[in-house]
Amino acid sequence: MRSRVRTGLRAAGLLAAASALCAAIGTPASAAPAAQWQPDLAAGQGTGAVVDGGQVRFDPATAHGAPAGDTDSMTESSADPSAVVPTGLFTLQERTLDTATSEVSSTLDAKVGPGSTATLDVRGRRAGGGWTEWVPSTPGAAPGTGVAALPEPVREVQGRLVLTSTGADRPSVEGVTLTAAPATEAEGDGDAQAEAAPLHYSVFATREGLVGGTTANGHKIANRDRFVALPSRRALSPNGKSDYSVKVCAPNGKCAFAPVWDIGPWNTKDDYWNPSPQRQQFKDLPQGVPQAQAAFRDGHNGGKDGFGRKPSNPAGIDLGDGIFWDALGLKDNSQVTVDYLWTGNVKLSKVSTNGTPDTPVRAAPATDAAVVGIAADTADVPVQCKQPSSEGDWVRVGQGQYLPASQVEGAADNPACSTAPAPPTPDATAAASGPATASTGSPDAATPQPGTTSAQPGATDRSGAAAAQPGATTARPRVANAAPESSSAGPAPVPGAPAAPGPVDPASAPAPTETGTHQAAGTTGSSTRAQSGT
Repeated sequence: MRSRVRTGLRAAGLLAAASALCAAIGTPASAAPAAQWQPDLAAGQGTGAVVDGGQVRFDPATAHGAPAGDTDSMTESSADPSAVVPTGLFTLQERTLDTATSEVSSTLDAKVGPGSTATLDVRGRRAGGGWTEWVPSTPGAAPGTGVAALPEPVREVQGRLVLTSTGADRPSVEGVTLTAAPATEAEGDGDAQAEAAPLHYSVFATREGLVGGTTANGHKIANRDRFVALPSRRALSPNGKSDYSVKVCAPNGKCAFAPVWDIGPWNTKDDYWNPSPQRQQFKDLPQGVPQAQAAFRDGHNGGKDGFGRKPSNPAGIDLGDGIFWDALGLKDNSQVTVDYLWTGNVKLSKVSTNGTPDTPVRAAPATDAAVVGIAADTADVPVQCKQPSSEGDWVRVGQGQYLPASQVEGAADNPACSTAPAPPTPDATAAASGPATASTGSPDAATPQPGTTSAQPGATDRSGAAAAQPGATTARPRVANAAPESSSAGPAPVPGAPAAPGPVDPASAPAPTETGTHQAAGTTGSSTRAQSGT
């Protein structure tokens, strides 16, 4: 009897061991323990928020304006400055995980009084090296809790505090606890990693100006600065970085690669490049159609933007003066084409110009080739291949667009181009008759819209100030908040500049004259940057 018990126990032990082995082999990733950590607040950075006494405190002096109300509201504010909510953003340290995650929960130890909020955005580094967009956390049942669902499994995550205040209360955060749930898929699995080109749309561009002001990420705007603004914080790069970059091309064929360092024009929650169900706001609009464009042309939201104002133009992107004048050779607000580079899975590499604001993009891999645009320092560029030449290696970043390999990080790791350099194909055709999104939102549907281009001399900046143009007729200057005039002739040629795709002569462009515009925000007694068109 005893031997039988031993035999039974031995058999049971073997069966248990085998079951445990099988369970270990078949255990899904979701059975792994969740990762939990508390970021060091002192190691973060931002604007509109500062570290004080071990806490992150709202700073009204540097906060930027954002609409009040729920993210899905269509009437969340009015033209009254009291409807503008000063907002601070504070980026925390990133965290590398042992197991991939696609869901990050958060708990904020925060002091939040009447008229103030404290929430968290989350993003993850994709398998290809770039970041997903910032995903606002959905509030949980308990105060201070939230959860963010990332678009794909990632092994590196980062949080960003969002602090707002409409009254005397100044919210603060004493601690942040993040919990990453293991993903059911491994990093790099699924359709999210299928190779795809960046999203590409035609939108109306305006000049930001505001020299001497401060952008939403804390960058102080310099004379002839090289950056762009998009109307959503989901694609806002931290100060000095280019986690989100665009390629913007003018109708004359000139293109620029530049980082996204500000929020605007007009709206601040309009990630119009995303599919309609994924948009933070204005989900009823087609993908690729900025809400300001729909309001200006089609009367969307009663013809008003998210602040309750009537847009004076259909802008979907703001350009720093150095991009507007020097890189693209624009003399007035214009329709442009934009590649939202982080939305694709093409290889992106950072530009390093050794201290200069930008480097020329050449039509061929040679220093004497025509200049067809610029790549701003630190901007990301989509490297297609490496092209050897008698002057050294170059990298191709678009058809007929080349940069010296010495100014692109990791250029040596790229494969050689399989064909001889192709002649440049200016984006002018695409901008004028290609992927316009005015009516359909389709990247490939094109119908030039009245008012999308103007030969009127003197481009207005975000504040509505007009800059004098050398050699231009200024008897009828543009005025603040004036609607763009219709023109069938397209953008005016750049005086003194050769025909595209030749270089733009910076000396022919005007010098910025305005120094930034601010507006009172609520009852805080602070000043925040005015939104486009105010």
